[in-house]
Amino acid sequence: MKGGMEERPARERYKGIQELTHQYPVQLLCDLARVSRSGYYKWIKRQTSPSPKQLEDQNIQEKIRECHTRMKGIYGYQRVLIWLRRVYNLHINHKRVQRLMREMGIRAVIRRKRPYYGQKEKYVVSQNHLNRQFKASQPKRIRCSLNMH
Repeated sequence: MKGGMEERPARERYKGIQELTHQYPVQLLCDLARVSRSGYYKWIKRQTSPSPKQLEDQNIQEKIRECHTRMKGIYGYQRVLIWLRRVYNLHINHKRVQRLMREMGIRAVIRRKRPYYGQKEKYVVSQNHLNRQFKASQPKRIRCSLNMH
C-alpha cells in the first residue's frame, strides 16, 4: 500500500491518533496505525513534560539558530560545531548538531566560487645552456635535470 500509514514517521501517526481519540478507541487507532499503545502513551507523556535531554536540545537549538543568523546562514554543521565550542565551550557530538539542524530545517548556503584576480606565482625560466644540442661530444659531458613545480 503506497502512501499508507506505515510510511509516515511515528510522530505523525501519533498526532493522527491524538486527533481521533475522542471518536474512536485508542487501541483500535494504534492497531490501524501499526504502533504500540504504550508507545503512543509514552509520546503523550513526552509532549506534556519534556525530558532533560529534550530541554538541553532546545537550548542547543537556540544557540545554533543564533550562530546561523550571525553567520548569515553560510555555516554547515561542522563549522557550527566549532563555533559552539569556541563561543559557549560546548562539547557535543557532530551528529547531534547535524540532527538538530535537520530538525530545524537549517542548511548551509553554498556560496558561488569567485575567480581569483590576485598575483600569480611567476614562472622561473632557466638559461638555455644546451641550445637544443642534446648529443655530447664526450661521455658525461652534459647532465640535465627537470624541476617541475
